[in-house]
Amino acid sequence: MKNVFEIEITVKGEAWEKALDKAYKKKNKEAKIEGFRKGTAPKDIYIKKMGIETLYMDAVDAVMDDAYKEALAKEKVTPIIEPNVDILKIDKDAVTFKFKIITKPEITMGDYKNLKVKKEKAEVSKEEINEEITKLKNQLAEIVPKESGKVVKGNTAVIDFEGFVDGKSLEGGKGENFPLEIGSNTFIPGFEDGVIGMEIGETKELNLKFPEDYVAELKGKEVLFKVTVKEIKERIIPEVNEDFYKDLGFEDIKTEEEFENEVKNVILERKNADIDDKFIDDCLEAASKNLKVELNPEIIDDEVHRMIHQFEEQIRMQGIKLEDYMRIAGLTHEKLHEQMEPEAIKRIKYRYMLEYIADKENIDFTKEEVTAKTKEMADNYGISVEELLKAYGSDEVVKYDMKMHKALEIIKENN
Repeated sequence: MKNVFEIEITVKGEAWEKALDKAYKKKNKEAKIEGFRKGTAPKDIYIKKMGIETLYMDAVDAVMDDAYKEALAKEKVTPIIEPNVDILKIDKDAVTFKFKIITKPEITMGDYKNLKVKKEKAEVSKEEINEEITKLKNQLAEIVPKESGKVVKGNTAVIDFEGFVDGKSLEGGKGENFPLEIGSNTFIPGFEDGVIGMEIGETKELNLKFPEDYVAELKGKEVLFKVTVKEIKERIIPEVNEDFYKDLGFEDIKTEEEFENEVKNVILERKNADIDDKFIDDCLEAASKNLKVELNPEIIDDEVHRMIHQFEEQIRMQGIKLEDYMRIAGLTHEKLHEQMEPEAIKRIKYRYMLEYIADKENIDFTKEEVTAKTKEMADNYGISVEELLKAYGSDEVVKYDMKMHKALEIIKENN
């Protein structure tokens, strides 16, 4: 491919001798050589006893960066991912590297305007308004204990339970004071139905079967659950009145008609946000069909690894390790990589397309504009400008994002 450069660089003479000497001083500090304290053995003695080969990798580390810079300068190239490095030859006199450097691939871009992408129009039905009001009523519903009566659908039954399979207690199948909302389908089929009709203090045995799609060791097996109802709670749905409006934060609403209009506006705002997101995706997809680019496997791999790292950080914040997630989901690293590859390719293409448009349209921003945007972003995140720049790396990254957003606006505004 035209964007792949394989460059050989040899480090020899004084530079390599200095690197070996630096490696010797490091290694000698920990070397155990008979007749010498650590760090005192002369270099020739160290090499005779330990072998010069023990110095090579530390010496390579010492000269690698300069060799890489020389490779970039030699071909005047700008890499877009980390290079692949091979050591072709190494001895006491020299080391020869081969750098495989990948630059941005050649891009051909067709029309990105007048793509005739249609944007949907948001509409809200009376049924949707009623459904939203029902949700709001449920959100503000008060859950109170029932003094008497039986468990009915919609109640929360606080239960003690224990499961038995083949006469033995089921591992993980025991709980105390467990709040079970009837209708939530939290337990296996038949469990919640069995609890319906029970009274406070009542104990009951439920003879059930695990579903066929359950975990391998239990699927289809018979199970006995002993259940005791400790407490029954019911939801008290609030009335729709001025107090209800105020509880939702609608201080100025007095009538049901005004409330329904406000709910309609909330739904419209949500739908318009979804429509805007879909319109952006549709515009990017339509424009990308006019993009021609050949992607190196290494570029795709780099993007996938970035996505996996981002995903790992997201689930880590939820207290989940990537290894645990993959085990539960039945995934290997290879399978996860394979799953993420289509999205990675799409991201790369969209990025290259927006970069092309930014160059084509001569999009740029002054230092003052970037500074103002940086402050605005920091204020929105509730952090200092210094903290934001530390997270971003530099204001050049902020400027890059500004250019990408402007390029996207050009696509949107011309369709």
